[in-house]
Amino acid sequence: MASQPMLLITIDGPAGAGKTTVSKMLARELGYRYLDTGALYRAVAVGARAAGIQPDDDRGLGELCKTLRLSIEGDRLVLNGVDITHRIRSPEISMLASAVSARPVVRQALLGFQREMGRTGGLVAEGRDMGTVVFPEADFKFFLDATVRQRALRRLAQYDKGEGPTLEQIEQDIRRRDQNDSSRDIAPLRPADDAVTIDSTTMTARQVVRSMMARVRRMIDPA
Repeated sequence: MASQPMLLITIDGPAGAGKTTVSKMLARELGYRYLDTGALYRAVAVGARAAGIQPDDDRGLGELCKTLRLSIEGDRLVLNGVDITHRIRSPEISMLASAVSARPVVRQALLGFQREMGRTGGLVAEGRDMGTVVFPEADFKFFLDATVRQRALRRLAQYDKGEGPTLEQIEQDIRRRDQNDSSRDIAPLRPADDAVTIDSTTMTARQVVRSMMARVRRMIDPA
C-alpha cells in the first residue's frame, strides 16, 4: 500500500445527488480522508444566523469568518467547540449556505483550509467547485447528478416519517438551490472540463462507488 500513489479525488454535483454517501464510501474503500466542503459553508451559515448577519453583508461575513474555529472530527463538524453536525441539514440552513457560499469573502476564507487538507493527497473532497476551483489539479474529478425528483426523494428519506417538509417543498427548495448555485458569478456549479459525469438516478450508492473505483484502480494498479 505504501508504494501506491495517494490520490486527490473530487466529487462535485447538485444538492441531493448522493455526493455525501458516495464520497464517504469511496474514502473508506480507499482508506482516504473525506472532506465535505458543503458542510463548511453550512457551518458559516449557522454562525451567520446565530449572529444575525445577513447573507449579503460582506463586512459582517468577513469578520465572522475571522472568528470561526472549524474542525472536522471524523463524521462530526465542530464550530467554536460545539458539535453542529445535526444542525446543518435543515432546509433553512441549506438555502442560507447557498447564499453565503456565493460571497467571495466567504469562499476566500475557506479556500486555504480546504487546500491544506488536499496538499498531501489521500483525500476525497466533496462539494460544488472542488474540481473547477479548489483542486483543479486533482487526479480524478467526478460530477454526480440525478433528476430533481430522485434527489428530492433522497432528501425526504432523511426525515422521520410525518416530520419535515413535503416532497413538493423539497423539490422547490432543490430547484431554487440549483438556480442559485449554477447562476452565481463566483464558482458556479458546473462539471470540470475533465470530469467524469455519473447520473445516479437509477443507481445505488454502491453501484456508483464501483464505477468510480474501476477508474481509480487503473491508476493505482495499472497492471
